[in-house]
Amino acid sequence: MSNLEKLNGIFCEVFSVDAGALGAGFDNKSVEGWDSVRQLSLTAAVEDSFDIMLDPEDILEFTSYDNAKTILAKYDIEL
Repeated sequence: MSNLEKLNGIFCEVFSVDAGALGAGFDNKSVEGWDSVRQLSLTAAVEDSFDIMLDPEDILEFTSYDNAKTILAKYDIEL
């Protein structure tokens, strides 16, 4: 499984969506139910899956699918 597939799986599981829903418009302003609890679930799953520890600033910036990809790149996770 590729890293992108892992990330997509995490988003799909946390938000109960199909992978086709993920993209540039998938963010905390447009996704119903994206709240602080879901955001923490999302970041915890990412940390576990990729075996990393996100900085607090990065957790706060984990507000969209695109931001998630950018943040993972900072941790040398190739997608």
